[in-house]
Amino acid sequence: MKGALHLGTISGIKIEIHWTFSFLIIWVVFLDIQKGGNINSALLNVLLILILFLCVVLHELGHALTAKRFGIGTRKITLLPIGGVALLDKMPEKPGQELLVALAGPAVNVVIAILLSLFIPFKSYFGMDPSRLEGFLNTTGFQSLLLFLFIANIMLAVFNMIPAFPMDGGRVFRALLSFKLGRVKATEIASGLGQILAILFFMLGVLFNPFLILIALFIFVGAYGENQMVKQQSILEGHIVKEAMLTKITFLHPSNTMEEVVNTVLASTEKDFVILENNKIAGVLYQKDIIKNAHNPSILIKDVMQTKIRTVDVSLTITTILEYIRNEKNTFFPVTSKNEVVGAIDMTNISEFIVFKSEPYK
Repeated sequence: MKGALHLGTISGIKIEIHWTFSFLIIWVVFLDIQKGGNINSALLNVLLILILFLCVVLHELGHALTAKRFGIGTRKITLLPIGGVALLDKMPEKPGQELLVALAGPAVNVVIAILLSLFIPFKSYFGMDPSRLEGFLNTTGFQSLLLFLFIANIMLAVFNMIPAFPMDGGRVFRALLSFKLGRVKATEIASGLGQILAILFFMLGVLFNPFLILIALFIFVGAYGENQMVKQQSILEGHIVKEAMLTKITFLHPSNTMEEVVNTVLASTEKDFVILENNKIAGVLYQKDIIKNAHNPSILIKDVMQTKIRTVDVSLTITTILEYIRNEKNTFFPVTSKNEVVGAIDMTNISEFIVFKSEPYK
């Protein structure tokens, strides 16, 4: 995710904070000043937000470390204004494993709340009316901080258990349904419920709080995307690269010029190219590098091609290619058979393959 500040690494997992997080800080300060606060109160509220997001990091680590037990890695955790996102290499497909990974995050918040409760004198708060309790939470003090964090962690656990993708509750709901209905049907039902809830949040956002509109969009897009991804994976299950790869492709040489490349692009539908030298793969020339250097027709391919590339075997499953695409942000791979290049595969061809194989799902 572009524009993120690296904060550190825990158990091999990068922790980052996205630049949009600054909007939340600005909003918190703005609200405090609008209510008649001062610099001290604004800084206190910012500190509370930062401590709260430490709990969010622990929540995401709960997901990541549980997934690690099932052999699934997590590349990074990114903090956003609406929460945190753990970028797992993939979600477990076994219902029991997905259930544990999904529950691990909210469970962390529950544990934090239980630990905090040991130091909170609840009896003294029971007699407070709501306005007095709100005033207490807004005061500077250790006890008010503990109570704020206790309430916040309970709310985080409850909010994340809303049964809508990409919330944890949506994954819990899908996992429970998968035991009986299978992953595809379970995802379809859970995704549908998520989109219904997203519409409800949108309506509430229009009437009461614009922030709910952002959450509604997040849920709606996440639910739709999850459903489409699982359907695609189901369609591609058991199919290998050989069935969907490109075989009629143009091989270029490192000594070819950018002018020759541009002419080839204009005369065909190809946009990425495998570069061969002595019948061996020397690299790949991606569309982005062609566009970047098209203004310099005399430059040689060897000066702009990418040499650190992944090649894939014809027998590899297409679902594995999709994992590479998601994790590496690359959509074009040379294909080999017995160490000889035989073609290439890209996201465009995979999408066409899905279209031709998806008739039963219409």
